[in-house]
Parts: sequence; structure tokens; C-alpha cells
Amino acid sequence: MVNEKAKFLEGSLMRHIAVMALTSSVGLMAVFLVDLVDMVFISWLGRDELAAAVGYSGAILFFTTSFGIGMAIAAGARVARAVGEGDIALARQRAATSLIYAFGLGAVFAAVVWWQIPALVALLGASGTTLALAQGYLSIIVPSLPFLMLGMVGGAILRAYGDARRSMMATLYGGVVNAVLDPILIFGLALDLKGAALATVAARLTIAATALIPVFRHHGGLERPTARAFTVDFGGLAAIAGPAVLTQLATPMGQAYVTRAMAAFGEDAVAGLAIISRLLPVAFAVIFALSGAIGPIIGQNYGARKMGRVRRAFRDGVLFAGAVVLAVAALLFLLRAPIADLFGAEGEARRLVYLFCGPIALLYFFNGVIFVANAAFNNLGRPFLSTWVNWGRHTLGTVPFVMAGAALVGAPGVLIGQAVGGIVFGALAWLLARRIMARERGRAAPGDDYARQGRLLALFSFKR
Repeated sequence: MVNEKAKFLEGSLMRHIAVMALTSSVGLMAVFLVDLVDMVFISWLGRDELAAAVGYSGAILFFTTSFGIGMAIAAGARVARAVGEGDIALARQRAATSLIYAFGLGAVFAAVVWWQIPALVALLGASGTTLALAQGYLSIIVPSLPFLMLGMVGGAILRAYGDARRSMMATLYGGVVNAVLDPILIFGLALDLKGAALATVAARLTIAATALIPVFRHHGGLERPTARAFTVDFGGLAAIAGPAVLTQLATPMGQAYVTRAMAAFGEDAVAGLAIISRLLPVAFAVIFALSGAIGPIIGQNYGARKMGRVRRAFRDGVLFAGAVVLAVAALLFLLRAPIADLFGAEGEARRLVYLFCGPIALLYFFNGVIFVANAAFNNLGRPFLSTWVNWGRHTLGTVPFVMAGAALVGAPGVLIGQAVGGIVFGALAWLLARRIMARERGRAAPGDDYARQGRLLALFSFKR
């Protein structure tokens, strides 16, 4: 068993951020890359309705995955804080209760979504054959959500211990399983979308197993929680997970609106959006990983009351995001034609891919700022700020801008409007994070009293 010490309380913060983000992004990229390969395979089948079905399904799967991301953020923040305080037994207890709650709540959430699949797909604008294809695809994948949540929370626990490599390997193993099964099931057995869905389920089961095994093998396992611990930890977990889940759900809600707005311009436009939706997390996997990567760094230093390092970690996170976005945007611009050719994108779909690989990619920096700020909010005991910023970004920062863009320039305006709204809320998130960190200077050591987050959550909050 490794010696559990707070690894982020000393040393270069930029190095910690780079190592955590890059290792986390490798695992994420493995999963997202397989999704991208799915899209390539589906496009090779030569049926626009299959690609469109994947696009509609992606918005709903993003919705379900965001629930797991919110739970993982909460688990990672609480375990990292306990590690920073030097209480390893408490860290293992929080890990145990987080996993149990994640699986149970994930099962309930999956059941509700599975029941409403037809209505949700229709709400996004799908109809006819495309609606039936998307419904069949989702009905296979959605029931596996509880296992995906185990994997996501398990990975967050590993990162909270500073074990970024094993967290990365869990998702990497899942990506390998998916990559191997995809061509076999899609082409070899001619299962088309059903084959892609079955490969995704197998990958989720793999991620769950390979994320939990290192927790037991290398980090002393879990502390068996008492009945009181379940009550206490529910309060602390709900105080972060509640707003964190709401925060994460904002993104698929905004994406669902974007998908519906794009549907007005035909299946070719929706197929183009589906390509971009798969390309985006692969290209910016490091940025997607940044919030989860920097969270334990901020959490451990906040637990140790090293506020100077907390502020520097935030600053370095924003600088790191800027450098990554600049490099990725330049690469996308140079490769825009081969990328469009890979998917056989023509007409409106090709036009949208070119737009994304140009100025839209550069503006993704502001989303990176929001990710870093959310990590700060969640780990400094202000998770509701993440909720307000994200919902603002995906409502006020999406709907009016997308409407205006679509009215002015058509399908490209949908992407432009969505990106411009991110500028406003990226700047707002940066200002709020700096203000919170300034207020935290000189405060008493952090506890588990989240009563200031609101009366409802205060009812479930207890001090140890």
C-alpha cells in the first residue's frame, strides 16, 4: 500500500496541474476517441439517418453522463480535503459512502431516463426512422449508467489521492475494450448502431472494475461506514453533489437546445453537429480533464489552509488552459480538410466542421476558464456558484445568442452564437473565483458546515 500523504502541498503547481490534466486527459481521450471512431464507422455506412440518430442520442447521453460527473466532483472534493487534513480514515469512509450513493442514485436516474427515452428523443426534434434508431441505441446504453458512475467516482477517488496514473488507466482500458469491440460488432456482426451501443456498455463495465481495483489494492480500500457516517456524509456529499450535478446538467440542456436549433436546418446540419460533438472532447480532452485534475490540488491546499497556493493554482490553471487551446486550435485549423474528408462531410456538414476548426476552437478558451473556476468553487465550499455560472452560460449565454446567430446566418450562426455566449460567462466565472479566493484569506479552517449554501441543504448538513 502506498503512503497516503497530501502530494500537492509542495512543489511546482504548474507541474502538478500539467501532470494531473495530461494523465487524466489520456484516459478521457481514449473514451472520447472511441466515440469519434464510432462516428467514423457509422458515417462509412452511408446512411445520414444513422449519423443523425447518433447526434440526437449524444445530447441525451451527455445529460446522463453529466449526472455522474457531478457525483465524481463531489466525491473527489471531499476525499481530497480529508487527505489534505491528514485524516486518511475519514478519506476512506467518504470514498465508501460516495460509491454507494453514486450507484444507488445512478440506478434511479437511469430508470427514469430509460422510461422517458421516446419523449426525450422526440423533444430534440427527431422523427421517423431517425427517432426509432436513436431510441433503440439509447435503450441499450442507458441502463449501464450506474456502472459508469462507479467508474467515474472511483477515478475521482484515485485522483484525490494523487494517483492520476491509475485513474487514467481505468478509462484507457475502457477505451481499448470499446475500440476492439466496435468493428467486430458494427461490421463483423452487422449490428450497426446496436453493435456500437453494446461496445459502449462493455467499456463502461471495464472502467468500473479497473477504477475500483486500485482503490483496494494500492490505497487501503474503504472504511466500512456506520449508520451515522451515512447520515453525516450524505449532508456533506449533497452539499457539493447537489449543486455539482445541477451544474453538470446545464451543459446537456444547453446542448439539447443547440441540437434542436440545428435540426431546423436539416439532417445534414445535425450530422455536422454530431461530428463536431464527437471531435470536440477528443481535441480538447485536456481542457475537459482540467476541472477534475485541478480540483484535488485546490482541495488539498485549501484543507491545509495554504491559500497562497490555492490562488496560484487557479492562475496556473487558466494559463495552462490558454496554452492548450492555442495549440489545439492551430492543429485543428491545419487539419480541417482531412478531418472533414475522414467523415465524408459535404455541404452544410463540411461547412460546420470548417467553422469549428477555425475561430470557434479558439473561443473554447473561455469554457476552459469556466472549468477551472468551477473546480475552485466546488473545492472552496461554494458549489452553488458553479451551478449559477453553468446554468447562466447554457441558458442566457446560449439561447438568445443561438437564436440571433441562426436568424442572421443560418446553421453556422448556431455554433457562433453558442461560442460568443461563452465569452461573457467565462469572464464572469474568472471574476467570481478571484473574489471568493480573496474572501477566503484569513478565514478559519474549513469544515463540513455548508449551511451557507441554503436552508434546504443545511437540513442535511452535520458537523463531525
